[in-house]
Amino acid sequence: METFNSDPKPGRLILPLVLIGMIATTYTFINRITTNNDLDIVETNQQVVEPEETVVAEETTTTSTTTTIPEDIVTYLEEITGEKIQAIELGKKVLETNARWDEKITTYQEAQVEFQEFIDDFSIFVDTFSNPGPPSMSGNLSSNHDELVILVNLIYADTQELLEGLTAPDTGERRSAALDSFNSNLDLFISKIEQTVASATSS
Repeated sequence: METFNSDPKPGRLILPLVLIGMIATTYTFINRITTNNDLDIVETNQQVVEPEETVVAEETTTTSTTTTIPEDIVTYLEEITGEKIQAIELGKKVLETNARWDEKITTYQEAQVEFQEFIDDFSIFVDTFSNPGPPSMSGNLSSNHDELVILVNLIYADTQELLEGLTAPDTGERRSAALDSFNSNLDLFISKIEQTVASATSS
């Protein structure tokens, strides 16, 4: 009597055994490679040396020319600078006296005396400034000095007109016009001196 296998698929029991064998073989193989083939990894640091740049300094040579001003011209420039300061101080006194008269701080007789004193002061100033003038060989300074003499004479005329305006029968218009002219000519005189000194010292 024949005996029949009741399992219709006998191969399914063999397949798991084959898989287990393959896994064990693979594990053993990998383990052996790791043990017998140790590799040392050495890190190397590579230093990059950059070439240094050499900076070449450029030498610059500055040539300056110093002009020596003649002593007589220096003396003249110092004189007119001092006279400029004197003119400014005289101008302040004129303005202060005129303001006191406008505000009725001074009497009419006091104002007349003070305005006459300004005429006398500027008469002396004209003579002091006009002579002796700049050195004869300096053409530009001579022409500038001539213009300054004209201005200083105009200022002197303005002081005379101020007194005439004070005594005029109007309400102060003539004196006010004289004062405007005085201030304008004095400003021109001061500015012209400054220009003359600057031009002479920069050339």
